[in-house]
Amino acid sequence: MPRALTFLIALFPCLLGLGELQAAPFSIAFHYGSTLPADGLRAHDIVVVEPDHGHQPGALGPDTDLFAYVSVGEVHPQRAYLAEVPAALKRKINTDWGSVVIDVSQPVWAEFMAERIVGPLWQRGYRGFFLDTLDAYRLLDDVDPAAAQRGLEALIQTLAKRYPGIRLIFNRGFELLPAVHSQVFAVAAESVHRGWSAGQSRYVAVPEADRRWLLARFDEVRQRYGLPVIGIDYLPASALDEARTLARRMLAEEIIPWIAEPSLTTLGTGANEALPRRVLVVYDANEASAINYTNAHRYIEMPLNYLGYVADYVTPDDALPERLDPRIHAGIVTWMTGGIKRGERLHHWLQTQIDAGTKVAIFDDFGFELGHSAAARLGLRLALPPTAPLTLSQSDPLIGFEMPPRPRAGTLLPITAPGGIPLATLTDTNGQTYHPAAIMPWGGYLLDAFAVVELPGVEGQSRWGADPFAFLQRALRLPARPVPDPTTASGRRLLMVHIDGDGFPSLGEFPGSPLAAQVLLDDVLKRYRIPHAMSVIEAEVSPQGLYPALATRLEGIARQMFALAHVEIASHTYSHPFKWRKVFDARDDDRAADYHLDIPGYTPSPEREILGSIDYIRSRLAPAGKPVRLLLWSGNAAPDADTLKLITDHNLLDMNGGNTTMSRRRPTVAAVSPIGVHQGPYFQPYAPVMNENVYTSDWTGPFYGFRDVIDTFKMTGEPRRLKPINIYYHTYSASKVAALKALHTVYDWALAQPTQPVFPSDYIAMAHNFNTLSLARALDDPDTLHIRNADALHNLRLPPDFAAIDLANSPGLAGTTSGPDGRFATLASSRASLRTGATAADIPSFVSANGRLTHWQGHPKGIDFALKAHTPLSFTLSHPSDCRLQTGRGPVVASGRSGLKHHYHLDGTNATFTLRCPG
Repeated sequence: MPRALTFLIALFPCLLGLGELQAAPFSIAFHYGSTLPADGLRAHDIVVVEPDHGHQPGALGPDTDLFAYVSVGEVHPQRAYLAEVPAALKRKINTDWGSVVIDVSQPVWAEFMAERIVGPLWQRGYRGFFLDTLDAYRLLDDVDPAAAQRGLEALIQTLAKRYPGIRLIFNRGFELLPAVHSQVFAVAAESVHRGWSAGQSRYVAVPEADRRWLLARFDEVRQRYGLPVIGIDYLPASALDEARTLARRMLAEEIIPWIAEPSLTTLGTGANEALPRRVLVVYDANEASAINYTNAHRYIEMPLNYLGYVADYVTPDDALPERLDPRIHAGIVTWMTGGIKRGERLHHWLQTQIDAGTKVAIFDDFGFELGHSAAARLGLRLALPPTAPLTLSQSDPLIGFEMPPRPRAGTLLPITAPGGIPLATLTDTNGQTYHPAAIMPWGGYLLDAFAVVELPGVEGQSRWGADPFAFLQRALRLPARPVPDPTTASGRRLLMVHIDGDGFPSLGEFPGSPLAAQVLLDDVLKRYRIPHAMSVIEAEVSPQGLYPALATRLEGIARQMFALAHVEIASHTYSHPFKWRKVFDARDDDRAADYHLDIPGYTPSPEREILGSIDYIRSRLAPAGKPVRLLLWSGNAAPDADTLKLITDHNLLDMNGGNTTMSRRRPTVAAVSPIGVHQGPYFQPYAPVMNENVYTSDWTGPFYGFRDVIDTFKMTGEPRRLKPINIYYHTYSASKVAALKALHTVYDWALAQPTQPVFPSDYIAMAHNFNTLSLARALDDPDTLHIRNADALHNLRLPPDFAAIDLANSPGLAGTTSGPDGRFATLASSRASLRTGATAADIPSFVSANGRLTHWQGHPKGIDFALKAHTPLSFTLSHPSDCRLQTGRGPVVASGRSGLKHHYHLDGTNATFTLRCPG
C-alpha cells in the first residue's frame, strides 16, 4: 500500500467505510469572509476561516472542521496582539499588505505564537491551523535564511508538543519539511495553474516554468513524506464551469483543489460540490401582517419542503441578490397578487436572473406589467382580451390536481406561450386561445385559477388547480434525488404527542367533578407510555396565578406528570398570549383583555412569558435534574424574530403554529403547512398537525370531533408522506366524556400503526436539521452522493424513479425500505455516502425499527449494530436465512419472516446486536 494511502487511512478513519475511497482524501475550502455560506461550505471536510471574525468550531456541523488561518511570518495591524509583539521582532513593513514582517529566527517568537496566538484559538476549540506567510522571512535582507528556517522548525515542534493532536497545514514551507514533516497534516500552495496579479488586477495563467516547479514540489511532498497536497487557484466566481474543469484537472494530478476569487470571501469550487437545497421565494409582503399568513408561505413552502428544499424569502422591495449561486439556490419562485409598487424593479431583476440561467416558477400573477417587449423576451405573446365563456380545450395531466380550474375572462391575463410548452389552453367564444399555464425555457408559470383557488362561499377552503409538486419539478428542472425527510426515522413513520396546558384547572364532567388535569394524568398519561411533551400555563397553576385556591392540587398533579419517564417538560408560557405580535405592542391600549389572560397588574414581556415561565417550572414542578427546555407557543403561535431570538440565545427549543388540517372535510394539500417558518435567521418548527380545537369547531362541538384527525394522519401519510403522526391536544380534552373517548380512539389507531415513537424535542431537532443537512457530490465521482451534517435527521426519501443503491459501497447507509412514495434510506451516522449501482440482493441490511439506529458497522461476516427505543424493540432486517442474530444475552430468534426480511421483537428498549452470516 502506498505510504500516502496508509497515512490517510490512519488519519481519516471516520471517512472510510465499507465502500471505496474518494478520489481526494478530503475536500477543503478557504473562506475568510465574516459570514460563512454554510450551505456551500458544509460539503467540505475542512474549511479554513479567519478566526477573528468570531467563527466557532462546530459552526458548520459535526462533519466539517474549521481550521484557523494564522499568519506566521507577518502580523497585520488589525491583529489585537500586534502591540504585544516584542519590538525586536518587528523588522519591516510589507507595503503590499501593510503588515509587519517578523524575525522568526528569534526563539521568543515560537513561544509568543504558541501562547498568544495559537493558545487562545485552541481554547476556543480550534484543532487545525493553516499556517500562512511561512516564507515572509525572505523579505528581510538582514536575517540569515538558515536561522529563520531553524526558528520556524522550532515553532512547529513547540506547537506539536504544546498542543497534542494539533493539525497543521502549511502554505508552502517546502524547505521545512525534512525536519518537521511528521508534525504536518497537509501542504498547500497558491497558483498552480491560475493566479491573480494584484499589480495588474487581473486573473492570469501561471507561467509554465513556475507550474512545473510547483508540481515537482507537490510530487516530492506526496512521495517522500506521504502528505496530501492542496492547490489554491484563482478564477472569478462567474467562471463556475471553468473552475469545475480546473478542479477535475487538479484532482487528476492528485492535488486537492480550491478555486475561488483572490479575496477568498466568496464560495469557491473544491473536490466536493454542494447540491442546491434552497429556493429563493419572492412574495408580496402586503398580503398579510406576517410571513406566516402569506400565500407563498402557506401554499408553496410545503411542496418545496417535500421536494427537499428550504425557502428563502425576499420581497421586491428588499435588497435583491445580484447573482444566485446555483450550488446554493435551485431557482426562484414568485407569488404575487398584483398591484406591486416595485413591479418594474422586480421585472428587471427577474429578467437578469433568467438571462444568467436561473430557472423561475411564477404563481398567480407575474407581479409586473407585461408589455409586448417584456412578453417577447419571455417567449410569450400578448393577445386580445378574451370574450366569455372560456373553455379548457387542452390540458396537461398536472392540471386539475384537486379541482378543475374555473378561470374568469375578466381576470385572465391574455397571453400565449409560443416559446414554451402550454400546460393548459383556454378558448374563448371567438375561438381565440390563451395559455394560463406553461413550461418555458426559463421556468414556467401557473396563473390565477390554475394555482390556488378559494372555494366560493366556503371560508378558509382552498384547492389547487394544478399539481404544485409536479409543476415545481418541471419549471425549476429539479432532478429526482434523495430528500431529507423529517416524517420518518429508521424506516417507520414518526409518532409524537404534545399537550398544551390550557384547561389544567377545568373540572371534568365525570362523577366527583375531578380536575381535567387529574383525568389526563390517570386515564391518558399513565395508560399510554409513549413519549409525550406536557406543558402548563404558569398563570393557571401557580399560587400567584388565577386560581390560588387550587394551586396546591394543580402543582401536585403537574409534578406527578413531569416525574413520568415518558413525559418531557414544556412551558405553555406565563399568560398564554393569543396574538404574539400584538401583546407586546405598547401602542395597544387594551392588550390584557384582547391578547392574553387578564392578570391584574401584569405588563407583558417576552422574557416573562418564556424565560420566567420556564424558571417557574424548573424551580417548583420539575424533578431534580430533569431538563426544562421546551416552549410550546400559545395562541396564534406567530412570534416575531426578536422573540424567537430569546429561544436561540437561551438554548431552548420551541414548537407550534402552522395549520395542517387536511381531512375529508378539507381534502387539499393547501391545508398542509410547511415544516416551519423562518423569521430572519431564526427558525420556528410548526406542530406537524393541528390540535383538537380545530376539529371541535373551536371547542364548541362536536366534542368527539378530534377523532377526525385520523383522516388527517391517513391523508398526510399517503400517497405522499407529508407529516408524521402527531397527536396534539389540550388538557381540556380530558374534561368531557366525548372528547376523552375521541382521544382514546386516536391513540389506539396510532399505536396500531408501524411507527417510531419519539419525543417532540427529537422531532424539533430533525426539523432544524432539515434546514442544515448537506448533500454533495465529488466532482470526479457523479455516482456517489455525500450526506453531511445529518446530526439529528437520519432519514432520506428516495424518489420512486431513483436508481438502485449499491449498499456494499455506500458507507454510513444501513439500508432501505419501501414507503408510499418511494423508498426510505436509513443513515447510520451524521455522514454517509450513497452510491448508485447494482448490489447483491442477499447482502445483510437494515429495513426498519421502532427505535433509533445508534450504531451500524458492517464487516465481511456480518454486522454489528445497536438500537435504542422508547418502547419494547421491534425491528426488521434483511439477510439470508442462515445468518444468526445475537445480543450479549444470547441468540435472538426471528418472530416471522417474508423472503429475506426477518422480523424481531425484544422486551427491552435498547440493545447491541451482532448478525453473523456464514461464508
